[in-house]
Amino acid sequence: MSDTTIQRLDVLKTYKLYVGGKFPRSESGRVYEVTDSNGEWLANAPLGTRKDARDAVLAARAAVKGWAGTTAYNRGQVLYRVAEMLQGRRAQFAAEVSLSEGIGPKKAAALVDAAIDRWVWYAGWTDKVAQIAGGANPVAGPYFNLSTPEPTGVVGIVAPQAGYGHSLLGLVSVIAPAIATGNTVVVAAAADAPLPALSLGEVLATSDVPGGVVNIISGRTADIAPTLASHQDVNALDLTGAIASDGPGAAPALEAAAADTLKRVVRPELDPFAQDWTKAPGTDRLLSFLETKTVWHPMGI
Repeated sequence: MSDTTIQRLDVLKTYKLYVGGKFPRSESGRVYEVTDSNGEWLANAPLGTRKDARDAVLAARAAVKGWAGTTAYNRGQVLYRVAEMLQGRRAQFAAEVSLSEGIGPKKAAALVDAAIDRWVWYAGWTDKVAQIAGGANPVAGPYFNLSTPEPTGVVGIVAPQAGYGHSLLGLVSVIAPAIATGNTVVVAAAADAPLPALSLGEVLATSDVPGGVVNIISGRTADIAPTLASHQDVNALDLTGAIASDGPGAAPALEAAAADTLKRVVRPELDPFAQDWTKAPGTDRLLSFLETKTVWHPMGI
């Protein structure tokens, strides 16, 4: 018998978009190379198009009624399940974050742990946010006047970009509060570091998150973000990952496009490096995409 050892070939992962709870290839059929901080090839990511963004909005809109109608307690359970599943794939995400961000394995693992903890933190807020965003209002007359928060609807998110934040922790920090309060989201992943975002889609798909609640598109931000900003079925826009200067996909142009349909807009930091995602989150993002419904009811005699 020959002693020749057959060397096996690695099975390279094929990354796909995450839309409507499924994993389609880009409508264009095209991909782009993702490299590490040294320019070495890591993977091919799907090159999302405006058509992909529109499909994702359709999926997000279809999921609004069911997700917003879910009890706050149940939404908390679902978010906690995401943390459980992410914990189970901790090593994979630590490797992807390390390569995407150009940081050491120890620091990358700490960032993944922080992302897991962030899901748990927002899971705990799902059934408590109404207590700080709503209340009984004093009025002159024999009436009860009650204000209650409701989700805005579909939120378009420009995720923190490579070098502007953390490819996983920053991503979780903008997705989790939006869906915790009953919104659905379409996310333009970090163009230069999309792998943790695309892998997060695989976690969400196995975490009881209904299809369409979170949709993740990779590709050029300048192609995807303007579609979200101008789309009439997108109710709000989080521009955290958009650059503040002028240019395609930049914050000023996106804000102008969003104004045509009266979207709520969260603006990016003027200095993107000033955003420290490792700090404990406040309630600002939980409240950013909530509307207030006020009800008058006559008192009984």
